[in-house]
Amino acid sequence: MKVVILAGGLGTRISEYTKTIPKPMIKICGKPIIHRIIDHYVSYGHNEFYIALGYKGKVIREYFKKKKINKKVKIHLIDTGKNTMTGGRLKRLKNYLTETFLLTYGDGLSSVNLDKLIKFHNKNKKLVTLTAVRPPARFGVIKINRGIVKYFREKNSLDAGWINGGFFVIDPKFINLIKNDNTYLEQEPFKKATYKKQLLAFKYSGFWQCMDTLRDKEILESKIKKQINLD
Repeated sequence: MKVVILAGGLGTRISEYTKTIPKPMIKICGKPIIHRIIDHYVSYGHNEFYIALGYKGKVIREYFKKKKINKKVKIHLIDTGKNTMTGGRLKRLKNYLTETFLLTYGDGLSSVNLDKLIKFHNKNKKLVTLTAVRPPARFGVIKINRGIVKYFREKNSLDAGWINGGFFVIDPKFINLIKNDNTYLEQEPFKKATYKKQLLAFKYSGFWQCMDTLRDKEILESKIKKQINLD
């Protein structure tokens, strides 16, 4: 399947890095996160990538121009506009996407089993399947009775609800729900798909980590280091 990676955002919440490079080029354990994302898809046999460029897209172009990737891997670098929103970026790629395709964000890693994800999507035959994940809860849980703490437990992932973790499988007809460049994928298009009962969630409880902030990067790097050591 073709794989779309959204890689054009401004990354303002991690400006410590994005003042000079786009967020997908931030290195995690010595390798840009976008390269690690590609590695995951390639490990499941998906070798054709459409990278939606925007903010500082030239940096990504230069990287893949110089970097030698597996000969089987094809990388198409498409300029989708500096200020285009996530839905608009996907809409700009419409002509390249005539069959069911995979899509994810350029700032998150996971070990989700793509074979199982695709099988789930094909079985249910809806427009979109997203990978639902449980992020770590930010705070501990306490129970209070008349001012006295009766129960305390440190935070864990079960305290947080399921959220959109990216790693989508999408029928190209879904793109028709995207209005224009200013459309956020996660807003009106997903709301319309939900209303039509065409949005599915593939629940995944394994490794997943986004990289919105510097703290997220530190957590992600720590998790990847552990995986490398285990390997």
